[in-house]
Amino acid sequence: MTIYTRTGDRGETGLLGAVRVPKDSPRLEVCGDLDELDALLGLARCEPMSEDVAALLERIQRRMVAVRAEVVAPATPARIDAVGPPDIEELERAIDLHDAKLEPLTTFIVPGGSRAAAVLHVARAVCRRAERRLVSLARAEPSAVSPSLSAYVNRLSDLLFVLARLSNAQAGHGD
Repeated sequence: MTIYTRTGDRGETGLLGAVRVPKDSPRLEVCGDLDELDALLGLARCEPMSEDVAALLERIQRRMVAVRAEVVAPATPARIDAVGPPDIEELERAIDLHDAKLEPLTTFIVPGGSRAAAVLHVARAVCRRAERRLVSLARAEPSAVSPSLSAYVNRLSDLLFVLARLSNAQAGHGD
């Protein structure tokens, strides 16, 4: 089996269910942003960080496979949502846990500091872009995006912000 199929050479790709769509369709734009986010989470995990944060990021990456599948799956009654309230609650618990270790914010911050923090800030920005594209997709195709998916991506961007700050604090950098 080869990696190339030649079926996308004319600017279309197949969604789950064999539906062909243009490669710049709203669903694929969201999926591309989520793929980019997933790759950045992998890059972040290459940086020095606590084992619990690395494990959390890996769990999120594993969840991203199902998240992208939901985005490209046709909206049918049989579709299973990739994330639900327990997944959102896991992110919220992680935000609360790690934010409690940080000084309260009193101003906007400039992204940067340690390399791990910088990568996490880029991941946060890509996550926010994915969220904006999810909103556009939901507006165009309301059944394409579950409410849990929108909430999950929103919390994920908040978590990445907190983890970037945490990375800087642990590396001795200020915000």
